[in-house]
Amino acid sequence: MKFKVSVIAKYLNGKVEGDANIEVNNISDIENAQSGDLTFLSNKKYESFIYETKASVVVIDEGFELKNEISPTVIRVKNAYMGFTQVLELVEQTKTKEKSGIEQPSFVHETATIGDNVYIGAFAYVGEGTIIGDNVKIYPNCYVGDRVEIKKNSLLHAGAKINHEVQIGEYCTIHPGAVVGSDGFGFAPQPDGSYYRIPQLGNVILEDFVSIGANTTVDRATFNSTILKKGVKLDNLIQIGHNCTIGENTVMAAQVGLAGTTEVGAQCMFGGQVGVSGHIKIANGSIIGPKAGVMTTVTEEGKSYLGAPMVDTKEFFRMTASMRKLPDLIKKVRDLEKKIED
Repeated sequence: MKFKVSVIAKYLNGKVEGDANIEVNNISDIENAQSGDLTFLSNKKYESFIYETKASVVVIDEGFELKNEISPTVIRVKNAYMGFTQVLELVEQTKTKEKSGIEQPSFVHETATIGDNVYIGAFAYVGEGTIIGDNVKIYPNCYVGDRVEIKKNSLLHAGAKINHEVQIGEYCTIHPGAVVGSDGFGFAPQPDGSYYRIPQLGNVILEDFVSIGANTTVDRATFNSTILKKGVKLDNLIQIGHNCTIGENTVMAAQVGLAGTTEVGAQCMFGGQVGVSGHIKIANGSIIGPKAGVMTTVTEEGKSYLGAPMVDTKEFFRMTASMRKLPDLIKKVRDLEKKIED
């Protein structure tokens, strides 16, 4: 890659301070950047690095006040983090060759409907009655079952599996190894101690701009639908149980697990390894820290939680502080017991 600062600034609608004609050929973090690199600063915690970085160009917020002179050329934008993200997108576009057409060997059922400028990679399978929208990219070794609908501009990375009757909205991304529409975990206990499989007849609906991480699984509903609403982002290795609903723009980190029929509100944030019991509701804007165990319904919006079982974050910190005092408290109790005994 090679970009002039003036080109990048125009792309970001930013203002240049310094030499607008220099070129950058790499992107790096501010701590390790070298000459020829472009970097950014959005977190004040890393401010000290801007005065010593060797980068040629740094993207910063338009309101950021420099305390000392710096050597890199500066591009000021409204939001440095978002601006840097846009630069990454620009570089990605230059590196990624646009693909279209149907590679062979692959299988596309004769009743499938294929839109314009679609790419279907080698060894992919597209089932009966499936509808593939314009500009959809299906990379090699993907499975797309019967009566699936994938709307325009969505992307299935290599090895993704989309089972029958799943509906995928526009601009969705399914990463390698993800499985959408697998059977929900439904088994009825029998008198002899065995379990009888409950048919899973529903489907999965992904609304627009949903992202499903690598090796994440989203189970189909027993009946009706498992629904991930607009803008939901799931990390790798997540389990979403049958009949769950996840609200708009909720994000979940790796190894989160939702049991069946959980309802998660909009704008929620889940840390890694959060576990959620089934048949409960979580209010809009909830922030649930890593490894928390959610066992009861959360009704108050916009609060943060930690711990297993989960409690309010402030309460969790108070409990943790008290736990640290337990050894001394136990010693005092034992000393008192000994005095009483004596």
